[in-house]
Amino acid sequence: MDFYTGTVRRLMQRGLISTEMSVLVVCGGTLDRDAFQALGYREVTISNLDSRMRGDEFAPFKWSYQDAENLGLPDASFDWVVAHSGLHHCHSPHRGLLEMYRVARRGVLVFEPRDSLLARVGVRFNFGQDYEVAAVVYNSMEYGGVRNTCVPNYVYRWSEREIEKALRSYAPTAAPRIHYFYALRLPHERLEAMRNRAVARTLKLFLPVIRALTTVFPRQCNNFAFAAEKDHSAANLHPWLKLRDGETVIDADWVGRHYRNVPSGKKSGPADAA
Repeated sequence: MDFYTGTVRRLMQRGLISTEMSVLVVCGGTLDRDAFQALGYREVTISNLDSRMRGDEFAPFKWSYQDAENLGLPDASFDWVVAHSGLHHCHSPHRGLLEMYRVARRGVLVFEPRDSLLARVGVRFNFGQDYEVAAVVYNSMEYGGVRNTCVPNYVYRWSEREIEKALRSYAPTAAPRIHYFYALRLPHERLEAMRNRAVARTLKLFLPVIRALTTVFPRQCNNFAFAAEKDHSAANLHPWLKLRDGETVIDADWVGRHYRNVPSGKKSGPADAA
């Protein structure tokens, strides 16, 4: 079982996602189509920025021309929003993540390169790359780069802490519940494409060592997935907040228990005085 379908199956087993739910895929392609079709999903929309697409490439699913950094969709319009190895093709991967989170009703699932020490060492010794030149080379040197242009994109690698900070900043009413899954992605295609075969053969000798290291220390893998649940119900709000008429507001009772000399009314500040 591949990492993509295996991760979705694990989320299904945990009851977080099901074949009855609606799914939007951003930065999508035929890999996404095949994965969700194999899993038995029916309500899937695959989107990307590729103007060459007609839509029938993703049948039986729907297709939509969408910019991951500026989705033309209402808030909470899909149960889950998924991106597989696509956000690092954005000018701002963070903006893409937050757009996904905005459009999601239940959560987001993202597969991306991980910023591990081993991954950085791999780039230093030519196992990996800082800029995804190969993606453009093998797309007729016209597509596959940043925002699907011919300009190779920087390979933005994420850390767990970075994801948590981004989501907490965007949605400060509740701490997100995030599930992490790790995988090693070996650069077989890159090594095969290298002109210097002696270097390629030498690098291949280290692959068993890398496998062993990441088996013992999975957080050193160069690839991972994270599923962030979106729950802003009253039960999941921070304790200093509450719902009032459907709106999230600060809880005056909680404030009174934790702070002295709480003002009873609004006082003028610099903005009010102006």
